[in-house]
Amino acid sequence: MAGRRVVITGVGVLAPGGIGTKNFWTLISEGRTATRGITFFDPAPFRSRVAAEVDFDPYEHGLRPQEVRRIDRAGQFAVVAAREAVADSGLELDQLDPARTGVTIGSAVGATTGLDDEYRVVSDSGRLDLVDHRYAPKHLYNFFVPSSFATEVAWSVGAEGPVTVVSTGCTSGLDSVGHAVELIRDGSADVMIAGATDAPISPITMACFDAIKATTSRNDDPEHASRPFDATRNGFVLGEGAAVFVLETLEHARQRGATVYAEIAGFATRCNAFHMTGLRPDGLEMSEAIDTALAEARLDAEGIDYVNAHGSGTVQNDRHETAAFKRSLGEHARRVPVSSIKSMVGHSLGAIGSIEIAASVLAIRHNVVPPTANLHTPDPECDLDYVPLTARDWRTDAVLTVGSGFGGFQSAMVLTDADRSRA
Repeated sequence: MAGRRVVITGVGVLAPGGIGTKNFWTLISEGRTATRGITFFDPAPFRSRVAAEVDFDPYEHGLRPQEVRRIDRAGQFAVVAAREAVADSGLELDQLDPARTGVTIGSAVGATTGLDDEYRVVSDSGRLDLVDHRYAPKHLYNFFVPSSFATEVAWSVGAEGPVTVVSTGCTSGLDSVGHAVELIRDGSADVMIAGATDAPISPITMACFDAIKATTSRNDDPEHASRPFDATRNGFVLGEGAAVFVLETLEHARQRGATVYAEIAGFATRCNAFHMTGLRPDGLEMSEAIDTALAEARLDAEGIDYVNAHGSGTVQNDRHETAAFKRSLGEHARRVPVSSIKSMVGHSLGAIGSIEIAASVLAIRHNVVPPTANLHTPDPECDLDYVPLTARDWRTDAVLTVGSGFGGFQSAMVLTDADRSRA
């Protein structure tokens, strides 16, 4: 089973600036930004008052009133993205063995929006020290357990195989897909619905990132606030969204005549065991994850055509991964285009790894490298080709996408054109 080649045959995306995979690709390939002043609540008390919000009406996307009441916003994102991915794949769900169909969903902060909203109710907007449980909704427990996200997706697609949530901070979106690949390779499932979701734009999340000054204070210019690799950056822009994929073996996809977006050729994750939020400047652990993913994909560094960077827009992260790319890719690091889509859609925490996988497979499909928006004054210590401002037509057969998360997590994934030689 270890030799099974796993491919992506369906993609579903909800991202700031437009819902659906087509709208997402249009936004990032045109180099437009979807960051703006926060509209979900009054942001006046906070240091950072900008975010990348998704304009989302669950009813417009087929959710019933009962589902809207029961499922947190992030869970709603996951269900809608999963439905798009399944429809895109052409799979006939009723023809699949439900026991051989599984779900993995990544999330860093779970049902933050729902919990924040419901606490406001049961505490009478914080006026009660002892909350009044009588005002709690029947389904509040679902908000406390992120596993409800995977459960809702499984119900929506009829999956009765392995179903789980992966929560590894901001690498959750990469790790959940990597876990799904392993389940198919080891024979535990034939089809996996895998991805990640987060909807963290809430007062409690803004307060937490304010406290450590991780988010930008550039409130007077939201559109240009996210500036990865730029010398004038001063923190990331919080975002939200989801991306979900249909994964199956290459053999199964070809037998049913499916469109294959890309093969997931290699994946690895490491933990630096160093600091909850800090990163060492040498990029060693990310480099080790990259090296292992390349080895699994049977690719040399020169085989990578594009690097989809974590690119959060903090000095620490940008310099850390620049060092990792140089360590793993050698001189090729100076020739290969690199970019960060967080400059356009913000940092949606656990969801962003899957959203960046979506950007990577679409780059392969269209042979276009999306740009790093707002990169006008490069940081001298980030001296690679970070594709500033404008997308680039570029033969893109193999993409390296990476992630870095609080807790010390470092993950890397290699995606390739499925017809690419594996010699």
